[in-house]
Amino acid sequence: MTFETIRLSLKEPRSAYAALVKAWECIKAALATGQRLSLEIRPETRSLRANARMWALLRDVAEQVQWPVDGMLTHISPEDWKHIMTAAAKQHQRMAKGLDGGLVFLGQHTSRMTSAEISDVMAIIEAFGASRGVKWSVDEEFEEDDRRGQAA
Repeated sequence: MTFETIRLSLKEPRSAYAALVKAWECIKAALATGQRLSLEIRPETRSLRANARMWALLRDVAEQVQWPVDGMLTHISPEDWKHIMTAAAKQHQRMAKGLDGGLVFLGQHTSRMTSAEISDVMAIIEAFGASRGVKWSVDEEFEEDDRRGQAA
């Protein structure tokens, strides 16, 4: 028997228990054949939908807001805005010495953030954008998706 990855999203005790009992049967069979397995239990990371919404918000900010970079007011990329916003959410910045003696700010990987953390980042983006008069393109797109989901 070849063992593949089992991914479970555990949300509430009763369904989590049933899912774990079912997974245990696969795990037990694999262990019986001498396979070694690794188990990781961690908070769920952000969803693909949350990721898409975050990038839409960042694109809106990037298109509509200029920011000082190297002493000049300029438009920066959504990726640059992501670094600024995640640093604000974490309220901490990591720095490293650059190869040429300058400073390099090390960013936070949003793919490793929990749902709560990505929600905090989006709240910061939305508050910042609102204070700068950003017109959100994501509002209509995601509200329409939500309406379609509720109708189904």
